[in-house]
Amino acid sequence: MRITNLHRTSTRIDLDSPRYVQVDPDDAEARRTRLRPGDILISITADIGIIGLVDEIVPDPAYINQHIARVRLDPKLADSRFISYFLASWAPQQRFIGATDQGAKAGMNLTAVANLTAVVPPLAEQTAIADALDAAVAQIEALERLITKQRDIKQGLMQELLSGRSRTTGATETWPEVSLLDLVTIRRGQVDPRRPEFRDLPLIAPDHIESGTGRLLAVKTAADQSAISGKYLVEPGDVIYSKIRPYLRKVHLARFRALCSADMYPLQPKRNVDASFVLNALLSERFTNFAVSASMRSGIPKINRVELAAYQLGAPPGEEQRAIGRALQDADALIDSLERRLVVARALKQGMMQELLTGRTRLPVEAAS
Repeated sequence: MRITNLHRTSTRIDLDSPRYVQVDPDDAEARRTRLRPGDILISITADIGIIGLVDEIVPDPAYINQHIARVRLDPKLADSRFISYFLASWAPQQRFIGATDQGAKAGMNLTAVANLTAVVPPLAEQTAIADALDAAVAQIEALERLITKQRDIKQGLMQELLSGRSRTTGATETWPEVSLLDLVTIRRGQVDPRRPEFRDLPLIAPDHIESGTGRLLAVKTAADQSAISGKYLVEPGDVIYSKIRPYLRKVHLARFRALCSADMYPLQPKRNVDASFVLNALLSERFTNFAVSASMRSGIPKINRVELAAYQLGAPPGEEQRAIGRALQDADALIDSLERRLVVARALKQGMMQELLTGRTRLPVEAAS
């Protein structure tokens, strides 16, 4: 087990990237570092204070390296689940920072780990609190799995609908192959973001867009960002595509008037072209592979206007474009609703930790059982 197997967002150990070693199980170091269910792991170098709990899912035998401390509790006195949640909570994490040796290489020694203290309720209440937090974690993990599944479904739906293998309107005719610039016009002419008519408009840059989803992560005006260099004017319905590092798949469908960075192309859909269809075409694996290949040929991690114009795609009639756009928007809406639920679930778990692990709210053991 390495630090990369631990995560701050969860005490569960990540087994997706295991590292295997050959050890003599009778060797003293192997016996010292071998893990058992219930052991608590604490990172003690680099990113200090990440907590992991060894459960029955962790394979046996498993060992830790020198960057992780192992804490083994007496099960008659403490519930390791409760203690792992406690150590991952805000106040103990501040203590980890305070106990860190800020030398040439930040670290925490085993003596400092051994000196960690905690005020704990009786064992029965520890178990009840751990059960409650486990239930909250289970809800979070279920939502994360569902979101992953729905994203995979959306990708599959994109491949089917954008290729014409599945049709939404019952039509059977083959789509004509057209250039991307047969569907959109690249807006030209930059404006000065310092001018009064532009300074209060939102300014969208590549780092404001979530990779691969089209979602806008932040909205800040040109004035808020102290913008001084020329920007493109974006109108509602335009599709904004980041021309730098095309593998990041930074595309957004504008819902309001805005400015965009000169590192982006503002694409205006032509008459009878659906903007959502264009958005998803640019998010597709097929276009991304094309854009990445084009950028590699030029040796610069961006796609220029000539390369963009060279992209060919199947273009259904406007009615079918709109049907495809609506189907993919519905898929996005479902993912968005699940992610909102996930935000609420994570906030609920955080609030439970703050209340239950500090003793501000006590859990009646009889009611919990």
